[in-house]
Amino acid sequence: MAPQKKASPKRKVTVAKGVKVSRGKEEKMREKKGSSNAGKYKSVKPSEFAGAAGGASKFSYPINTRARARSALAYAHNAPKPGGIRKEVLKKYPSLGKKKPKKSK
Repeated sequence: MAPQKKASPKRKVTVAKGVKVSRGKEEKMREKKGSSNAGKYKSVKPSEFAGAAGGASKFSYPINTRARARSALAYAHNAPKPGGIRKEVLKKYPSLGKKKPKKSK
């Protein structure tokens, strides 16, 4: 008799620092409106995403650096509730909400 193979468990995929989900669940996250990059930032802590506030996947719109926060503001229009993402970004980086004064001629 040949040895029986054990059923392999579903493979887990890292979507954020310390967060693993099954492969199919990760793909479902990306289908949600405004969440095409969900799961692409594996080294970012779960608390440093603004996607949930904007109605997108909770692992989208990373704001762990100032540059990524600016990008989140620029792409927030793709989320179902862009105001939520803006609010989270400005809570962490208040200086991003200030307009530069216009230069006079």
